[in-house]
Amino acid sequence: MDAPLKSTGSVRRTARGSASVLRYLGERLRRPLPGPSAQLRMAPDPSFDARTSLGAGEYGRIAGVLLLLAPRRGQLFFPLTKRTETVFRHRGQISLPGGEQDAGETPVRTALRETEEELGVELADVEIHGVLTPLYIPPSDFCVHPVVASFPGALKFRPRAEEVAEVIEVPLARLLDPSARLRETRFLAGRPVEIPFFDFGGHKVWGATAMILAEFAALFEP
Repeated sequence: MDAPLKSTGSVRRTARGSASVLRYLGERLRRPLPGPSAQLRMAPDPSFDARTSLGAGEYGRIAGVLLLLAPRRGQLFFPLTKRTETVFRHRGQISLPGGEQDAGETPVRTALRETEEELGVELADVEIHGVLTPLYIPPSDFCVHPVVASFPGALKFRPRAEEVAEVIEVPLARLLDPSARLRETRFLAGRPVEIPFFDFGGHKVWGATAMILAEFAALFEP
């Protein structure tokens, strides 16, 4: 049965407008990041091995993902993608838009290019606020660089049908709500594993994506 996770600390809650939140993010991302300790709050336990998987920016193939904030209905949202059952990797999983780095690209450029391709959006007016702590994922041998950015207007998605089954728009306020963090027991490789996950409108977001979002949410803690 699902059970709420204990609060990881008081989350900063404010009535500031979107512009103020984005200014705060830009300033916060120039300071030391929460890092692995925040990522580990949403790591599968005991299957996740922090010794080989955290702080490993020099390992594996490079990938960039984009946490893209945009205004809608008076608040900030960001998109997640549910992958189709026909893609080569991570079938049916929910993740931030992004993908593998091409030769000569920076992780930021990779994240932007892959998001434009997957979601069918034009990001010429995007503002880059910073990059979160890289996260190495042993099963796929990718080191993921999460890029935080914002777009000045509402996003209109035309997702690539062969890759994206659904675009899930998540309110920033929901990510920062402790009640969004749940835990359940799953059987992986024949053994029970406690899996923390975010509940976004019935969508369960866990694993590497949840760990990235946990560090992002920690930026708003006092």
